[in-house]
Amino acid sequence: MVFAISFLEAPLKFRAPGVTIPIGLGIGRIVFRALNIAEILLVIGVVVTVVAGRPSTAVTVLAAVAAVVLIVQLGAVRPALNRRTDRVLAAPEGVELPRSRAHFVYLATETVKVLVLLALGILTVAG
Repeated sequence: MVFAISFLEAPLKFRAPGVTIPIGLGIGRIVFRALNIAEILLVIGVVVTVVAGRPSTAVTVLAAVAAVVLIVQLGAVRPALNRRTDRVLAAPEGVELPRSRAHFVYLATETVKVLVLLALGILTVAG
């Protein structure tokens, strides 16, 4: 889900015919809100599984890293992106704001999260 939405859907939606910046941002807010809710539910399931089971140290550490990355995203990065979206939507038509560093931070945290989840999946399956 993370890979498909963050690395495919998010950038591609702005290339679709007729998708304006306000429409794209509105869609993005809805999609990422749904993704974040799903991620919260899944991380709760992972934490419960780790606490209830006896996973290896590597699995425990990777699960913790994934949870911490999500917490950082939801607590710090997403609010900054929401403020940025509000400024973009409030700007007069034709006025472009400078690029946001928050997008690069979010992309970096998403990359870390995807790599951690991939490693976690491989370790879990490998037993």
